[in-house]
Amino acid sequence: MERLVHAWRIEEREYRRQESRRGRRHAYERLVPERTALIVVDMVPFFGEDNPYVAGIVPNIARLAYAVRKAGGAVVWVLPKAGPPSDAMVEFYGAKQAAVFAGSGGSGPLRDRLWPEFEVDEAVDLIVEKSASSAFFPGRSPVPQLLEERGIDSVLITGTVTNVCCEASARDASTLGFRVVMVADANAARRDEDHNATLYTIYRTFGDVRTTDEVIELVTA
Repeated sequence: MERLVHAWRIEEREYRRQESRRGRRHAYERLVPERTALIVVDMVPFFGEDNPYVAGIVPNIARLAYAVRKAGGAVVWVLPKAGPPSDAMVEFYGAKQAAVFAGSGGSGPLRDRLWPEFEVDEAVDLIVEKSASSAFFPGRSPVPQLLEERGIDSVLITGTVTNVCCEASARDASTLGFRVVMVADANAARRDEDHNATLYTIYRTFGDVRTTDEVIELVTA
């Protein structure tokens, strides 16, 4: 499969705006590994089978998972929960498409439903389901409670789709008080325009935006 990585960018004026407010470009200049979690959203075949941008972020997510795990942080693989579509989904998408989305996470053991290229350490990694777009919406995902139990205060958002489930997760994580970092080259959307619009929104209001290399440097410093 072809692999593409988004031509991501944040306009220089936005960097300057934040620098004028807080005296630095990036909100979070330090990550404590033991208090950091890599959140991998919806990396399942359904979302990647016809989107080369999803295939393109697999190597970066794999690098991040290895680095965070080795440094003592948490790696959380989040999958769409299987089940019948809600009445609201049927009304919004139509019955046929709602059924398709409701089954997007696949069936069978959770590990088998992930993108097959990933190496998962089942002794320490967490694999969970969510029943909403966001991995941090209370009552629809166990992620917030699991992270709280582990003393996690910083989350690295990766996966797909950038401007849907990943953005929803970043927003809700910020609302719950987590330090949010969206990894620019480890999220995938359909178009650069969609991807970059989310990076702008997160950087401006909900968290920080960093590259894979930058995050690994912070985690391993």
